[in-house]
Amino acid sequence: MATVFYEHDADPSALKGKTIGIFGYGSQGHAQAQNLRDSGFNVIIGLDPSRASAQQANADGFTVLAPAEAAKRADWIQILTPDETQADFYQAAIQPALKAGKILGVSHGFSIHFKTIVPPKDVDVVMIAPKSPGHLLRRVYTEGRGVPSLLAIHQDASGRAHEYALSYAYGIGSTRAGVLQTTFKEETESDLFGEQAVLCGGLTSLMKKGFETLVEAGYAPEIAYFECIHEMKLIVDLIYEGGLGRMRYSISNTAEYGDLTRGERVVPDETRATMKKILADIQSGAFAKEWIEENKAGGKKFAALREKERQHPVEAVGAKLRGMMSWLQKDAKKTASAPKPEAKVVNA
Repeated sequence: MATVFYEHDADPSALKGKTIGIFGYGSQGHAQAQNLRDSGFNVIIGLDPSRASAQQANADGFTVLAPAEAAKRADWIQILTPDETQADFYQAAIQPALKAGKILGVSHGFSIHFKTIVPPKDVDVVMIAPKSPGHLLRRVYTEGRGVPSLLAIHQDASGRAHEYALSYAYGIGSTRAGVLQTTFKEETESDLFGEQAVLCGGLTSLMKKGFETLVEAGYAPEIAYFECIHEMKLIVDLIYEGGLGRMRYSISNTAEYGDLTRGERVVPDETRATMKKILADIQSGAFAKEWIEENKAGGKKFAALREKERQHPVEAVGAKLRGMMSWLQKDAKKTASAPKPEAKVVNA
């Protein structure tokens, strides 16, 4: 079982007098920065002033500095830029200012674990990873609650890295809910596996194949979409609220019997063998190497895969049906106007 820390374990004063630099003002950046400020911490934002997100940070009342200048001034440097660009960003803006006694923080362990970033030995390197999208992290904080986070220490040069990390977790509100101790290796590898095998890759493939099976059998695409994709949220919300037991309690007996007798046939033990191969690629660094090389090559394969998915019939059918759902239009507009995430957020 993981060790869990709460508010009484944290010392908010540990970061008193220190300046926290948040690099990136997307989904996680805006939430962590605002929560920290509201908790009484001194926060600056490191961004190219010409970026729209920098203008938003200014409007939100933050001091926004060019990344290199912010890195010089900050005692805690929290990098919340995308995995695929983080190494270049670090080398250009952060590394020259990373002096002894500073703290390098991240919210995902990819760059540190796979050594695309190798910090000097005289700085603390820590991870505080909220287990929610940034917008939820912010909303829950303003309601006086918090979302759980993961905490990991890669380097403890000061002898106080754990204390500093818990203080930061307090600042974003996570000690209100619980902060789980982990390692960079565990967080990174399990997170990538969850995304690829279950939450994103596995789930989207399952939904598309269900949709295609019904359409090929002559059922209306709209009906197939409702049954295999739209209603997924209803099931996941029940699981989110109370686990598999809550979901099975809430569905019909017919649905539960179908679940218990057919689920293993759809996702048999052979799938676990494939999952193990995916996990092995993550553990060996093969996936990280592939992803890094893809970006160095210009991301052409990635772009082609994205375009192929955009052309799948399920997208056109879904867009048509969502247009009939007035309650979704408000949420869609909010999403379109919100800051684009500049860091990896929820296990999904």
